[in-house]
Amino acid sequence: MNTANPQLEGLYLAISALVRRMIEKGILDAEDLHQAMSEARQAAEQDLESSSLSEANRKAVLFPIDFLDKADGDVESFRSLVRRIAAGN
Repeated sequence: MNTANPQLEGLYLAISALVRRMIEKGILDAEDLHQAMSEARQAAEQDLESSSLSEANRKAVLFPIDFLDKADGDVESFRSLVRRIAAGN
């Protein structure tokens, strides 16, 4: 991912920390998180079907969804999560 916007990196990390805290407190479970992100991805992909966005921009739209989908585990650095997403893990 192009890290041209460091503010977004911080935002993604902050939101993923909140998601992890909700899981720790039992407000949200990992399965609910994955289901919500799956629904968000499906909605985004439907919107993108009729879009003229480039492939890079399509990936950029889906990136936050994939990033948050990984937010159920241990705290990781932004770059380590990006590598996991790029590898499809």
